[in-house]
Amino acid sequence: MERADEVAVNAESPADPVVRTPYGAVRGRYEQGIAVFRGIPFAAPPFGPHRFRPPVPPEPWGGVRDAGVFGPTPPKPPYSEAFARYLSDPVVAGDDCLNLNVWTPEPDPGARLPVMVWIHGGALTRGSSAVPVYDGGAFARDGVVLVSFNYRLGVEGYGLFPDAPPNAGLRDQLAALEWVHEAVSAFGGDPDRVTVFGESAGAISIGALLASPRARGLFQRAVLQSGPPESTDRDRVRRLVRRMATRLKVPATAAAFAQVDRTLLADVQAEVGRRASPILGGPAFGIVVDGDLVPRDPLEALLEGVAGDIPLLLGWTSEEHRLWLAPTGLVERIDRLGAVAMAGAMARCHCGPDVPRGYRNARPDDPVSDLVGQMVTDYLLRRPLHRLAESRVGDGHAASHVYEFAWRSNLPGLGACHALELGFVFDSAGVPEAEKLAGPDAPRELAHEMHRAWVRFATDGEPGWPAWDDTHPVRIFGGDGDPLVHGHRDAEMDLWETAATEPQTASAPGAGNGSRLRGAVPLAAVRRLRRPGGVRRSDIE
Repeated sequence: MERADEVAVNAESPADPVVRTPYGAVRGRYEQGIAVFRGIPFAAPPFGPHRFRPPVPPEPWGGVRDAGVFGPTPPKPPYSEAFARYLSDPVVAGDDCLNLNVWTPEPDPGARLPVMVWIHGGALTRGSSAVPVYDGGAFARDGVVLVSFNYRLGVEGYGLFPDAPPNAGLRDQLAALEWVHEAVSAFGGDPDRVTVFGESAGAISIGALLASPRARGLFQRAVLQSGPPESTDRDRVRRLVRRMATRLKVPATAAAFAQVDRTLLADVQAEVGRRASPILGGPAFGIVVDGDLVPRDPLEALLEGVAGDIPLLLGWTSEEHRLWLAPTGLVERIDRLGAVAMAGAMARCHCGPDVPRGYRNARPDDPVSDLVGQMVTDYLLRRPLHRLAESRVGDGHAASHVYEFAWRSNLPGLGACHALELGFVFDSAGVPEAEKLAGPDAPRELAHEMHRAWVRFATDGEPGWPAWDDTHPVRIFGGDGDPLVHGHRDAEMDLWETAATEPQTASAPGAGNGSRLRGAVPLAAVRRLRRPGGVRRSDIE
């Protein structure tokens, strides 16, 4: 690890932009007229005495630190072969992994441009700010200062131990936002016009930050893409840590885990979590209520009006579940199981038979895999976001805008799947890494259209369609019909509202009288779906 006073210092070049941060000066690069700074530390390396501890400021450096390349990425296992075909996750070796990047059209304190801060997804176990799809050049081109950052992942960031504070990765995110508040004006940004946006685990993180008193004032708008505000049951996280401890033959404590090589720790984490997924459930890492940074369940807090003054942009893709199912052959497996799989979905969603019956009546020609996928997606993702938008209708609340991304990938089986919209939001749909998921020849005009909506929202809070009200307007990106639909998916949401008031122990439609909600058949379905080769929760972007 290089010492803070021995950072790379290049010879002065009048063509390179230099900006002073709170910890020292950095030299970036001009790329197509955009000033780009990569790998700027916002916290000390989270290893040695700092491992499993809350982040602390980095040591200041003298001279001018080179910020021309992405900094190290946090420890993480690679994607499985099935998902690596579609999702890129570069690895940059090194200790100084709590770093961030800035793209700015005008690195001048007087510019006072809107700021967007990106929080990447990856199920809190994978991903980084170095993913090429997240290039911020298009945002800077359109007058926004774009910041992206890394945070600790998996057990390093979200393990639950008796001898360490929880939610270290979320604390990293808070530290990055504090750095933005203090430093972004030097890069041309306005610290009072900050929009956070994130997808999947990034959106879940934003939900927790919205509800956290400690994040108050660090951002003024928020975008949640395909991820609801939620907290994870503490026992669910503890089970995963204990399984790792058993494999490692060490106590389930932060002190013991801190002595384990980080690569070995990531490998063991991948092994013990390999059969969990959003569809099937199982032990997983997540944000937990800690009485401090996360004082209560984020969704409960937001539904009761916390952060009601912060404008929101909320949405999802039409076929989120296809990324969870298609790459590993789960589509065919679920279709073969038929009614047994529907019973398993009932168990996963804690609902009675009226819910799957309603989905089947609305989609009589859909295969079982699509019905199961849409049910679980609605239960875990769309319904919480729908409820959040609905709770903010009326006087005293800032506007909420809701969207759906409906364009279907050019690659077979993926449809309008989870994470597909990212290349369109960043207007980077043409880069090879975006084509891994979208296929060739993604519609560039759709990318420009969606990207412009995000820029408008960050600039003045108006993405270009009506705010959520009693008519439930939803902006559809890439669909075949009207781009603005009122009451979109209301029928499905109504099924869940009814289910919440009814007994939840009935048989699944067509599954036979022995298929009780928590009985042998649903559990058997889950076991059969979890056999080797099944989807892994830690693979989900």
